[in-house]
Amino acid sequence: MFRVQMEFLLPNILVFLAIALVTSQAALSPEQYWNFVLPNTPMPKAVKDPLQPDFVDEKSTSVGVGKGGVNVNTGKGKPGGTSVNVGNGGANVNTGHKGKPVYVGVNPKYGRFKYFYAATENQLHDDPNVALFFLEKDMYPSKTMNLNFAESPNKATFLSRQTANSIPFSSDKLPEIYNRFSVKQGSMEAEIIKNTIRECEEPGIKGEVKYCATSLESMIDFSTSVLGKNVQVVSTEAENQNQLQKYTITDGTKKMAGDKSVVCHKQNYAYAVFYCHATQTTRAYMVSLAGADGSKAQAVAVCHTDTSAWNPKHLAFQVLKVKPGTVPVCHFLPQDHVVWVPN
Repeated sequence: MFRVQMEFLLPNILVFLAIALVTSQAALSPEQYWNFVLPNTPMPKAVKDPLQPDFVDEKSTSVGVGKGGVNVNTGKGKPGGTSVNVGNGGANVNTGHKGKPVYVGVNPKYGRFKYFYAATENQLHDDPNVALFFLEKDMYPSKTMNLNFAESPNKATFLSRQTANSIPFSSDKLPEIYNRFSVKQGSMEAEIIKNTIRECEEPGIKGEVKYCATSLESMIDFSTSVLGKNVQVVSTEAENQNQLQKYTITDGTKKMAGDKSVVCHKQNYAYAVFYCHATQTTRAYMVSLAGADGSKAQAVAVCHTDTSAWNPKHLAFQVLKVKPGTVPVCHFLPQDHVVWVPN
């Protein structure tokens, strides 16, 4: 990971956000919309964290490319420079091979968990340590894993649906998008924005219904259209973050209902955008973990029950020594991803 300091010109985004905030006052806030549609469903941390604060009285806005996201944040004081962080987000895992940490999260080269579904041979050669995979049968009490549930560096916040819908989100509107957020064409920020939009425009894999939610309201609508409104929504949470240590699976592991789910992965963008995909070939678990230092974690594990369409050279098959379509393949989700399942 590394940090790059940059200066941005902010007048355009300041004017835009000021107008957007005024026009969205009459609508329900994203949190109010959640409570209206899902009154009996607790909001997980991965949804609470990106909720945008009330910044009607704030005086400045900063735009930054975060580690795992481009952030639009508001802060008091005079407009000034912004920190631009470029790197990986998610959780780091150590498999014990040569002592190297294995990355669990969204690799910025590929956007979402693309390598879990159709990783190419080149991708595997680029980074052989991109994720920790394990078999569903190995998810039992006393099983140990070396994990690092790093705090998510992706601080991009939700915009209201009304505001998000007023902003273009399309590859053929890139110049307008760059101008809207004072991003220079050809810059690292511009490349991140372009890649995220292209990921969202790509067709889903076989058996997958995909949708990029540009607001919390649209995520709610997509997920409930697939699963109904009687749902459970969960995310990974860990007490001790940013420390690699040995975790032991405890007796509190729970399988969530059914094989139908919606998984939403937070993307790299100027505001909170989640890549959501619905399948009927996954099983989700809430795994209770106890750290060697006494801390606890509740980690979401997703097990893919049908891997027959995956690349035969997929990293999972190399790590687990299994063949496509033979056994469920599981992995943990980072803390800023969300799983929806029917109750």
